[in-house]
Amino acid sequence: MGKVSKKSKVFYILYIAVLFLFFYLPIVVCMIYSFNDSKSLTNWTGFSFRWYGQLINDGSVMKAVFVSVTIAIFATLISTILGTITAIGLSKSRRFLRETVLNINNIPIMNPDIVTAIGLMLLFSSIAMPRGYFTMLLAHVAFCTPFVITSVYPKVRSLDPAIADAALDLGATPFEALTKVIIPMLKDGIYAGVLLAFTMSFDDFVISYFVTGNGVQNISIVVYNMTKRTNPTINALSTIVILVIAVALIISKLIPTILKNAMRKILIIGFFILTGLAIFAGVNGGGRTLRVYNAGEYIDSELLTKFEQAADCKVIYETFDSNESMYTKIKSGAEYDILIPSDYMIERLIKEDFLQPVNWNELKNDDGLNPAIMHQTFDPENTYSVPYFAGSVGILYDRTKVDEADVEAGWELLRNTKYKGDVYMYDSERDSFMVALKALGYSMNTTDRQEIEEAYQWLIEQRDTMKIVYAGDDVIDNMISGNKAIAVVYSGDAAYIMSENENMEYIEPKQGTNIWVDAMVITKSCDDLELAHAFMDFMLEYDNAYANSSYVGYTSPILKVEEELAATEYDGINAYMPDFEGPKNEVFRYQDPEIKALFADLWTKVKAY
Repeated sequence: MGKVSKKSKVFYILYIAVLFLFFYLPIVVCMIYSFNDSKSLTNWTGFSFRWYGQLINDGSVMKAVFVSVTIAIFATLISTILGTITAIGLSKSRRFLRETVLNINNIPIMNPDIVTAIGLMLLFSSIAMPRGYFTMLLAHVAFCTPFVITSVYPKVRSLDPAIADAALDLGATPFEALTKVIIPMLKDGIYAGVLLAFTMSFDDFVISYFVTGNGVQNISIVVYNMTKRTNPTINALSTIVILVIAVALIISKLIPTILKNAMRKILIIGFFILTGLAIFAGVNGGGRTLRVYNAGEYIDSELLTKFEQAADCKVIYETFDSNESMYTKIKSGAEYDILIPSDYMIERLIKEDFLQPVNWNELKNDDGLNPAIMHQTFDPENTYSVPYFAGSVGILYDRTKVDEADVEAGWELLRNTKYKGDVYMYDSERDSFMVALKALGYSMNTTDRQEIEEAYQWLIEQRDTMKIVYAGDDVIDNMISGNKAIAVVYSGDAAYIMSENENMEYIEPKQGTNIWVDAMVITKSCDDLELAHAFMDFMLEYDNAYANSSYVGYTSPILKVEEELAATEYDGINAYMPDFEGPKNEVFRYQDPEIKALFADLWTKVKAY
């Protein structure tokens, strides 16, 4: 075999360097920006520990860390025991049984997570098991165990079957033969299963999201909710997790012999401590409890603590990423007292008899509500809903890049080839079709198939001529950084972006747009109506409404709050107050399933390129 040339060695070193750079550069960038003083995730303004302080003071994050760690430890322990015992048992089973069980074991491994998640959610709902810590633990054990079996079984098959018999002949009991002979010889496979199970559990989001409840959230769920708005504490949390893992790996490699005996004692003590904490975590002591279900990053969390102290109760607060996912969870049997959905979803919940009327006599602060926000078409008499936030969908543009004369075209600006490749469309079926329908002069609530087809063609032409980028909530940070000239955004996001980037401007196009209202509603499953009404009234109180609107950035339903913020924190930001009087502006209505399916099918075709 010939010598490797110097040129080949250099090439190999460069290859490895590029590979490691590709793997670790995102982690390094994340860690650097965790010390950024700005709210932006990418725009550096100065060194600061600001987000670490906010992270430590954020009780929801610290609870999520506890849930993630304890669930991962318990799920790993249980699945390792189950997986190891199953693998050993299969090695002694008949061929038919062994192959059948192994094939069944492969199903959850090959299944998409979403299928497993929905299946487990329906299982827990069908047996009326309250969702929370225990259901999340059971779900993690269910999807971790197959991976342990897959890791341990090949090692079991490689053992000499006579070893166990030899141990028995030498006087060992069956239990001693298992624990002192067989299991030590399987340690490599068991360790691999342990690492895989812990990693899978600690990292899981999809399954956890669907099977949890009663305010129990792991890190993945909390981080996912943070991404709905720009939240730099994500970087701080990620950096801490990375450093903890790195330190653990270094310790395990450098001083294993020193820690070997001590670690056993630490693990045993730690196990019992975590068990005790897990048992008592979230216990409310029999006090009053209010279950609130809201969109992610849609409340000033300090208000929850304030309400708990004022009402002497416990608030179990959970978040959803969309009205549709909220509806799915409600339909599956999840129970909450207060929901905060959008207008069209409220109309649907009313039609399907999920809600009970609001007793307005219980609300002392309702006299401050803005009349323009009240009595919308989805609930004309506000029988079921108390406004929470309001806003619009419009066009955000960079004044340094976009000609003001072009802006007069309204929605047609989004098809102006002068800005080809420089436009973000919101990655939303409803909002995108609203833009097209309004641009064509039609109602965004139309059921006319010809008009819907024309809107579809409008979107196809826009897509093909403008090199459109469909973006989600990441549009916020991208527009703060000035990555593109134009974007379709919600008014609250526009207000936030404009407060961070003075070059940005926002308009509600003259052709009309979606004016929306999110509201608080009470479910049929709510038993403590007094507490539910107290929470609604609390959120309408001036100081609380001001803090909430200032924190989130959307328009408060309290008129005095809206006027005060528009004159101070949001002075000059025309995105703050949506035009409820605009003659062509509309609120989304509930869609017939057949029409909704048509829109969904056409939207899939728009995105399929």
